[in-house]
Amino acid sequence: MKAVMFTEYGSPDVLKICEIAKPVPKDNEILIKVMATQINYGDLIARDFAHIKPAEFNMSSPLWLLSRFAFGFNKPAIKILGSEFSGIVEAVGKGVSRFKSGDEVYGYAGMNMGANAEYICLPETGTIGLKPVNLTFEEVATLPYGTVMATSLLEKAHIKKGDRILIIGASGGIGSIAVQLAKHYGAHVTGVCSTSRLGYVKSIGAEKVIDYTNEDYTKDGEMYDVIFDILGRGKFSKLKSCLKPDGIYLLASFKMKQVLQMVWSSISRSKQKVICSFASEKSEALARMKEIAESGEIKVVIDTIFPLSETATAHRYVESGNRTGNVVIKIG
Repeated sequence: MKAVMFTEYGSPDVLKICEIAKPVPKDNEILIKVMATQINYGDLIARDFAHIKPAEFNMSSPLWLLSRFAFGFNKPAIKILGSEFSGIVEAVGKGVSRFKSGDEVYGYAGMNMGANAEYICLPETGTIGLKPVNLTFEEVATLPYGTVMATSLLEKAHIKKGDRILIIGASGGIGSIAVQLAKHYGAHVTGVCSTSRLGYVKSIGAEKVIDYTNEDYTKDGEMYDVIFDILGRGKFSKLKSCLKPDGIYLLASFKMKQVLQMVWSSISRSKQKVICSFASEKSEALARMKEIAESGEIKVVIDTIFPLSETATAHRYVESGNRTGNVVIKIG
């Protein structure tokens, strides 16, 4: 089978298309013919991890160190990128009961990656779900990571109808799903993003969109029940002024400083809370997303679709910052 591989860290030029053996599913695994995969932030980081300093990493230094061990210090230990995918089950191991040959699926492979290839083998207990019937393979390949992360994290903020939520980083993989899930829950959503992506965030349902390069969203007089900071770039000392007295500052990425703020908010008398949390990678989130998508509440905006042979070009395009939607690799 064909796969895009890399044997050294660096620019998109390290990505090469190769011919490797097609995997064979173990008893508890399913073999998936990959139809499409998305280029996300994790792909860019993993491809050049040797040059990512702890200060540049979105999580705390101990997690940077653990990630370096997982991905390899001097050379990549994981040689095929791609954590999100859509595809068709081609074969199943003899112990598999959740899926059968011919099922159309989508899923998240996590840090093991491997979806930049024609086939991938994964345990049936992995983060895999049946594909929404009303979305194409290319569209649904953009959903898994954002779905499992946004679903798990928003649950911790107990979003309810009528809440006002500010989403910082609303145009990214997690943010774009968070916007739409919050709308599904009945919240009033304000999205924060860069100038080039204002239209995109508005198109997926945000009632108000703020360009952080031209406007200080902490000084516009709005008060929020929840502030969801995707990349942890905000400062609680400033954000608390636009957070309601019993509001929640929720972080998907965080450093040790935010962890200490969370501890302090839990032991102090302040009703404003800081929540730093890891997301649970559960297949139930994908099953729920299938229902929401099939009800017509999810909109996917694709900027460009590249063939597998142009994966390096796709990486360059994503890194250019010019995209206004998702960038997808079509494989099947």
